Amino acid sequence: MAKRKVRRQARRLLGEDPVALVWCEVHRRIPRPPEEVHRAAGKGRLKPGHHWLLYVGAVLFFFVVVPMMLIDRLGGRLDRAQAPPRRQRQGQGPTPGGGHDRDPGREAANGVFDGDWSLTAGQLLLRWYGRSPNPKRLVLLTRDRVCLAASPRRRLSPTRAGDFRIVAEFPAREVSVEGEAGQPRGFATFRLCFSDGSWLEVGRLGEPEDADHFLHTIND
Repeated sequence: MAKRKVRRQARRLLGEDPVALVWCEVHRRIPRPPEEVHRAAGKGRLKPGHHWLLYVGAVLFFFVVVPMMLIDRLGGRLDRAQAPPRRQRQGQGPTPGGGHDRDPGREAANGVFDGDWSLTAGQLLLRWYGRSPNPKRLVLLTRDRVCLAASPRRRLSPTRAGDFRIVAEFPAREVSVEGEAGQPRGFATFRLCFSDGSWLEVGRLGEPEDADHFLHTIND
């Protein structure tokens, strides 16, 4: 369960105890909006920020792991070059690609939202990482509101974070939260469905007990 520090901060921000709360993320890559739409929204980031340790790991990968892989591959090619040639089986040839061409229209929203950048869900996504580079958001339900909170830090411990703040708030009449109870832990998702017909799907729900309680609450 979320630690006392998280619940105390939630109570302070909301002015009341939340009915349910859960940490979550946009669990797929945000699709790239049209350039003019992105520009009008301030050209905010569409990807989460990364901790400096990730960049250190990337440097080590390119300067240590990649050269080792290249050396190993080069050694394999030299071994094959020295081996006697094998006869190709009759009828054997390069395997053609069996995949179908993807339909850009079907992938436009990437399963993240309804696809209309001008509606509430699209506008929320355009500013998602601009409000915080951290991918995690705390969704808070009250009797008459749905709020999203985020920490300004790039890294946080969801169970102990106490510096998060409200970054979006919607009256209950403007949004409904939809998700099935009893979803497999680690794969559970839910949707924020807005009154203008747009929707946003989130997943990677943190803290299994909070996730179970949250999904049960929205199904009552």
